[in-house]
Amino acid sequence: MTAPALGRDYRLLWSAAVSSRFGDALRTPALALLAATMTRDPRAIAAVTVAGQLPPLLFGLLGGAYADRWDRRRTMAAVDGARAVVVAALAVLVATGRAGVASLAAVAFLLAALGTLFDAASFAVLPSLVPPAALPTANGRLQAGTAVAGGFLGAPLAGLLFAQATPLPFTVDALTFALAALLALALPATPTARSCACSPRKGVEKGRFVAHNCKIGGGGRGLVWAEAWAGVRWVWRDRVLWRVSLVAGGSNLAISGIMAVLVLYALEVLRVPPAAYGLFAAGVVVGGLAGALAAGRVAGRFGTLPALRGVLLAQTVALAGFALARHPLAGGAALACFAAGTTIWNSLWSAYGQRHVPPELLGRVGAAQRVVGLASAPLGAALAGFAGEAYGVAPVGWAAAAVFALVTAGAWRTLSGTTGRAERRVEPAARI
Repeated sequence: MTAPALGRDYRLLWSAAVSSRFGDALRTPALALLAATMTRDPRAIAAVTVAGQLPPLLFGLLGGAYADRWDRRRTMAAVDGARAVVVAALAVLVATGRAGVASLAAVAFLLAALGTLFDAASFAVLPSLVPPAALPTANGRLQAGTAVAGGFLGAPLAGLLFAQATPLPFTVDALTFALAALLALALPATPTARSCACSPRKGVEKGRFVAHNCKIGGGGRGLVWAEAWAGVRWVWRDRVLWRVSLVAGGSNLAISGIMAVLVLYALEVLRVPPAAYGLFAAGVVVGGLAGALAAGRVAGRFGTLPALRGVLLAQTVALAGFALARHPLAGGAALACFAAGTTIWNSLWSAYGQRHVPPELLGRVGAAQRVVGLASAPLGAALAGFAGEAYGVAPVGWAAAAVFALVTAGAWRTLSGTTGRAERRVEPAARI
């Protein structure tokens, strides 16, 4: 599939995503560094992470329902505009010396709450912009573009900008959100998706679930939760889909634990200089880029389920290597390999869901999977924070590797139990 075949509208979406990701790559390391300048208490730093992980669980299903009700283009633009205001307010607090751990947690919560609606809308809008056959290519290039913007541009600059002026990374992030909002408005209007409050039933399309008895229109507010639960029922009644969602939830327990204390782990265990933390974090994005470029070939060669099993095994080895590492280069390389596996997982999930879930359910099914897959993330972050305070952050790496190994052992048998036609239907759940 050539780039021109993806079309102008796809390029606008790609540009908006890349712009936003560049700002995220500046803000995320800077936020961690800012928190580390306020406190070295792992519990306080983990609390900021937990604050950013709760909204998908609290509002994820509602975000999916409204993403299926509203014009997805305008929804994305409005959300990015609101996020620009939130980050700009944080920059003002930092510049005036009024920012504290509580304000960082509040900003993380607000950005994540808005992100639940944006994620559902952006996941659902892509199939309306490109042909179905181009979805794997479109998803891969979208992830590759955001990886380049984050890894080669944003993340290496984060530590340098933070060292020059603490509010600077947050100011630039606010500007990138504003630019992304304008680019989203340039997309063609999307028709209001069909609102479906019914449960998916077993259809005649070779085992796929199809929605019946749907009606046009958003319906009243009383129907929002009924519409949201249609996505949950879809996930629940697809055996393979449900199994892989549970695997994602188990693995996110370990991933979230590492990410919650990563800044302290890098500074204290791997001895990464603070000014080089952005460069260290760039390794994760570079690994994600490699995974995005390889995802289609890996799935095409080995099949979806065998590819996912292999990804889990490779990630277990990479995470064990990360726990062993005591040097920035070794730790960064192991973390990059782990990130590559996560991107392969998420690429396969996106392409399958966008192809096989009915358009009127795309926002809700995607949101339901994120809720299941991310349910364990706040627990993992909280446990890592308390463990880091009690025993130091170094044992957190080993604990995460052990949890991930247990998940891989269980998933290896579970995912091998479904073969044949079901293997070609699997929609992996998104992971952190």
